[in-house]
Formats: sequence, structure tokens, C-alpha cells
Amino acid sequence: MRKYLFIIKSEVMSTLQYIGNVFGNIVGFIIILIILFNLWNYLYSDPNELINNYSMNQMIWYVVITELIWSIVGGRSLVNAISDDVKSGSVAYKITKPYSYIGYFLSEHLGKIIVKGIIYVIIGLIIGFIYTKSFPDLDIIKILIFLVIFSLSFIINILTLIIIGLFAFFIEDAKPLYWLYSKFILVLGTIFPIEFFPSILQKILYFSPIYVINYGPAKMFVNFDYTESLKIFVAQLIYIIFTYFICKILYERGVKKINVNGG
Repeated sequence: MRKYLFIIKSEVMSTLQYIGNVFGNIVGFIIILIILFNLWNYLYSDPNELINNYSMNQMIWYVVITELIWSIVGGRSLVNAISDDVKSGSVAYKITKPYSYIGYFLSEHLGKIIVKGIIYVIIGLIIGFIYTKSFPDLDIIKILIFLVIFSLSFIINILTLIIIGLFAFFIEDAKPLYWLYSKFILVLGTIFPIEFFPSILQKILYFSPIYVINYGPAKMFVNFDYTESLKIFVAQLIYIIFTYFICKILYERGVKKINVNGG
């Protein structure tokens, strides 16, 4: 555990040294938020109107949280790093390292996004407040529970991205898989809550990564419920175990493939 904490600390320090890069990339995040805000402003003819039990202010905050989760992670760089690692053969040199390959990338990426996450959250909250003139009704206990669910969503998202990157062991390029995953998250997880989809699709989405990565944290921020928060938390723990298990299977089979092929 100590070596992974060291990796996280090293990446945090590295990010702080190049903090300008974080602020340079935040413009795109702000532009996307403004576009989505205006979309929902157009769809709501009356600010007090409810669409699928969501007010306009709730939809604004929903979009803030889901876009934060996606923008902070920066999944493309992670998938590219693993994919390039596999294609270049560098992964063979890391097999003998005194740490888990999966644990290394998880720790490294968590370290990279901590500082970025703090800055993005502050900016997101400011922009959301400017548009809505209010914050969701959350007391300190609800905020703490939300922060746990919010944090776990990043771990699941990163593990899912590692899975995509590890597919480079078996296909020529994993980047198209990332493109599909990003569009899946954007359309079904970022812009619209699960309640906006047909009932048949809703049942599927409740068992998909959307529920634990995007919908769950955002839903708890805009309309907190203790029972629902427990369900989301348990689902997140299950997903963490499941995605880590899939990562291990893909990595071990990929390494065997390298050894068989003399890589």
C-alpha cells in the first residue's frame, strides 16, 4: 500500500509543478458546461417546470456533476498510455517491477487527477451557482456521503478505462473502444439522467457502469436519499471488485500471450 501512496504523492507533486496545464485545459470544460446549460434552458419553457421529476436547477447541477466526473478523469490519456505500453513492448519490462501493473496505473492516474479535480470542482460549483443562484439542499452528513460516492465513481471509471487499455493485448488498437465508451457515457450518462430513457433501457442502465459512475453521484447531489445512497454505495463496491477482477484476467492472459510469442 505504501508504494502506491508514494506513486500518488509523486504524481500530485508533478501536477503541482505544471499547474498551468490544468488551467489551460479547463476552458474546454467551461465551454461544454455552458453548451449543456443552454440546452436545458431551452428545453425548460418554465424554470419551475418538472421534466421526469427534475427541475431546471436540478438538471443544471446534474450536468455539473456528470461533466466533472468525465472531464477530471481524462480517460483518453490513460487508455493511450496502456495501449502504447503494450504495443511498444514496454509492458514486458514492468512485469518484474515490485508492484501490480494495474495498481500502478490506478495509483498514477489518481495522483494525476487529485489537483485537477479540486480545481475543476471549484470552477464547476461556481459556474453552477451563477446559473442556478442556489446550491442543492445538503447538510454536512449528506455532503460527506456524497463525497464518498463521488470519489468511488472515479476509481470505477479508471478501472474501466484500464480494462479498455488492456484490450490492446488482443486487438491492434484499443483507442476505438475508448471512443465507443466515451460516446456511451456522454449520451447515456452525462446529458440525461436514467429516468429520461424508456423503461426497458432504464432497467439495463441501472446495471451498467452509468449507474455507479455518473447517475448515482449526480442523483445524490441534486436529490439526496439515504436509502438510494446505500444502494449506490454497495453497487460501487461490487463494481470495483468486478472491474479489478476483469483487469487481472486481461492482464494475466495478455502477459501469457507475450510469453508464448516470445515478447
